[in-house]
Amino acid sequence: MICLFGNQKGGVGKSTLTVLSANYLSLAKDWPVTIIDMDYQQSISQKFEKAKVLENEEPYDVLPANLESFPPLIPVLTKNKKDAILIDLPGKLDDDGLIPVFTSADLVVCPFAYDEFTFESTVLFTVVLKKVNPNVEVVFVPNRIKANVKFEIMSEVNEQLSKFGKITMAIPDRIDFQRITTFQTPLSLYGIITPVFEEIFADRLWKK
Repeated sequence: MICLFGNQKGGVGKSTLTVLSANYLSLAKDWPVTIIDMDYQQSISQKFEKAKVLENEEPYDVLPANLESFPPLIPVLTKNKKDAILIDLPGKLDDDGLIPVFTSADLVVCPFAYDEFTFESTVLFTVVLKKVNPNVEVVFVPNRIKANVKFEIMSEVNEQLSKFGKITMAIPDRIDFQRITTFQTPLSLYGIITPVFEEIFADRLWKK
């Protein structure tokens, strides 16, 4: 399974959600995982290297990559269908190098927030993605959600995004998320994230 994490809008937490997903799949579900870090900031790769210094045993691999290096990786990544390949995408859509990445995807996880600019960016990302890969499954994750979001805005945004894919339960904005590493997720977060990841991955875990 190749699963992309992306949005045209930065700051929605796609890198954090990639790591959370990898931790959940590898540690809680014992699923072989590899992260491909394509984000320009390479924040996941930096976390991974920092944690390795502490001589922790890596639960999965993190490979820094760019769009140009991806096509030759596809035959290797797809050789074992039981592996979960999680790709943290760059935050821009103006690169033709994204086409083979989009085409390879079985699943796309798109974190977003309930504000007008993020909504527009999320729709743009999804429209471009669907033009390249019309049959890909898209799951939207309301992420870093504040308690004061208006119900009317949530309802309107959910109604529009549901035309493109499934919307999971919301993940609230909590300081605990700053303590996530590529080796563990704080136990205090499992009650929050587990229902979300069950929505995203349950069917695929059953088929694994």
